[in-house]
Parts: sequence; structure tokens; C-alpha cells
Amino acid sequence: MHELSIAQNIVEVADAEARRLGAASVRAVYLAVGRLSGIEPGALLFSYELVAEGTRLAGSRLVIEDIPIAIHCAPCDATHDLPGVNRFRCPVCDTPSGDIRRGRELDLTGLEVDDDRSTVPDAADHAVMLSAQAPEISA
Repeated sequence: MHELSIAQNIVEVADAEARRLGAASVRAVYLAVGRLSGIEPGALLFSYELVAEGTRLAGSRLVIEDIPIAIHCAPCDATHDLPGVNRFRCPVCDTPSGDIRRGRELDLTGLEVDDDRSTVPDAADHAVMLSAQAPEISA
């Protein structure tokens, strides 16, 4: 179950970013996970809950965006999403293609944190959304 080590890496990266921001806790971690990444979302969610326990990420949500596989078709000069992982052929002209353009991702894309630095009343309820891409997570 390599999802456990991936979850550990996610928690470490998210915790470091939350610490850098001065956040007391994290409400949600957002991931983009490609269908070819080899990640089983259910196992990752389970592992994340275990690893996050006792950290500033305890009780946070892990939100996983499923990224479909996309290939580039040279004859069509277009990129197309594929319905699954079993057939790497252009859905328009049926030409085989190994030119994968999307679907291998494992990217931490955002954090939702409690921002204790805020001067806004009820600062603990003030959420900050990060849109910058985090460092690549190793599998």
C-alpha cells in the first residue's frame, strides 16, 4: 500500500505550508490525481486520515480531483480525453497514440487553512485558499 507513504508526504508538505502561513490548522487539502498515477483514491483517503491524526491537519478533508487521461492525436492535431485506461486510440479517428498529455498527475493544488494572523473578527473562521502549486509529491 504505497498510498500510506504518499499520504505521509502530502501531510508533510501541507503542514510545512500551513506553518509558513502561520495557520493553526488546515481545513482541507486539495489534490489533482491522474488516472494513470497508480493511486487508489479510497486507500489514499484512509491513509490520509491515519497520518493526519495528531497534526495541524487532523480532521481536515482531503479533496481529490480526478484527472482523466488525455492523449494527443497527430493526424487530428488535437488532444482528446480518453474514457478509460484500456484503449489508447484517438476517439475521433481511431489512430493509436502513446503521446500522453494528462493523467499522470499527483499535485497538491491548494490548502484551506484557519488563518490566526488575520485581524478580521472570528479569525479562526477566516479561510485562505492557496492556488499556487505545491512542490511535487514523490510516489
